Amino acid sequence: MTLQQLRYVIKIVECGSITEAARRLFISQPTLSTAVKELEAELGIEIFYRTPKGISLSADGTEFLSYARQIIEQTQLLEQRYTNKKPSRQLCSVSTQHYAFAVNAFVNLISSLEADEYEFTLRETRTYEIIEDVANMRSEIGILYLSSFNEKVLKKLLKENALRFTPLFDAIPHVFIHSGHPLAGRKQVALEDLDDYPFLAFEQGTFNSFYFSEEILSTAPHKKTIHVSDRATLFNLLIGLNGYTICTGVLNRDLNGDNIVSVKLETDERMKVGLISHEKVPFSASASRYIEELKTLITEYGYSCCD
Repeated sequence: MTLQQLRYVIKIVECGSITEAARRLFISQPTLSTAVKELEAELGIEIFYRTPKGISLSADGTEFLSYARQIIEQTQLLEQRYTNKKPSRQLCSVSTQHYAFAVNAFVNLISSLEADEYEFTLRETRTYEIIEDVANMRSEIGILYLSSFNEKVLKKLLKENALRFTPLFDAIPHVFIHSGHPLAGRKQVALEDLDDYPFLAFEQGTFNSFYFSEEILSTAPHKKTIHVSDRATLFNLLIGLNGYTICTGVLNRDLNGDNIVSVKLETDERMKVGLISHEKVPFSASASRYIEELKTLITEYGYSCCD
């Protein structure tokens, strides 16, 4: 076993593809595939499952990756200490539902860095893909919510993928609407008050089940529904069509301006927003700092972080 082989495995996981990893490593795909197969043969385990749709980590591969990353990180520390090699670029990947506070924490993290080089990834994506990203180690952290409606299904899926859910805060559902919306001056609205306005929801692709919806109360009937794939489009439609969406109510004016306001929704439901991470993999230093930024922001927004 060589350090180079460990770096190869880590790069494949980061890229999610042997072809892309080979391109970034400036080696041929057969060379990379052969190196991984030789490592698997030496260890007597299958690190990657290979299918026509691509690759994914096996259970053994997930455990192996956690050790490989620790070894490479320690090697880098030794090189910095004794060969005056410059610090390696910091890495961190996060997959999240469409939350402004997750972006804000990411901004704060990067702004606080003193590193000359870094390579971070922030994916605002679908619920099922968040779980897939963390399960396959493409992301260290996932951010999503649980409710009385989806908790049983999502927790079962998390358990099957050896993932843990760590609560961040309990959110009271709100609606985001345009500041010029007829209901913008209300302190609280009911779903019936919104009946004549378009409901905006993030589409979930193949896994477009109510259980994977980003919007709580997903089974409530709506006369007008528009599915979107990104937050910028959703905000434009909130303004252009007097639409609304259901969310945590956490809104950052520095990033989103004053055109969108948050109004409390009349409901007893709650959203338990939290982190998902792999049971066997410790957080990197950058991931730990990102979590601290999240907790700081949540407190600043007036919520209490969960213990």
